[in-house]
Amino acid sequence: MRAPRCAEGRRGRRCDEPPAGQTGFETTMTRHLIKALPLGAAALLLAACAEPIGNKETFGTFAGAALGGWGGSQIGSGSGQLAATAAGTLIGALIGKEMGASLDRADQLYYARTAQTAFEYGPSGVSNEWHNPDSGNYGRITPQPAYQTATGAYCREYQSSVVVGGQVQSGYGTACRQPDGNWIVVN
Repeated sequence: MRAPRCAEGRRGRRCDEPPAGQTGFETTMTRHLIKALPLGAAALLLAACAEPIGNKETFGTFAGAALGGWGGSQIGSGSGQLAATAAGTLIGALIGKEMGASLDRADQLYYARTAQTAFEYGPSGVSNEWHNPDSGNYGRITPQPAYQTATGAYCREYQSSVVVGGQVQSGYGTACRQPDGNWIVVN
């Protein structure tokens, strides 16, 4: 076994002895890796910010991973700190993804409420608009005249446009009224 390395520093004399079974190089690499993981997660977060973020779920994943990795790096020491950093990154990514997805669901809820109102009560050819003040996303649904199918269901064709992150997405389809009064999109 070799003698521990000692050095004089601002905090006095310090001697490093690697853990049993590891060389000094392995210990140094582990320390550098632990410091680099949160920085790498932060770099991914900043890279995601370089492009306009259209998918809040992706942004939530990167932000959660960065914060979770940083939090995990503050726990423990040695290989325990490395494991805590990895676990923090993974847990943070999962939580961030769910938070981002729930924000996307808020837009979907605004859209669905407006669609139900448009199909049930909206005059033909008149647009019904929605706006999510939290995300800034908005859209409109324009129902066409109702008709009755051979099975007796009432249906309406419609056009829709949704603006997400400044990008317009347009579509059309058919919605039919169910026996419980709800309208569902059939195509």
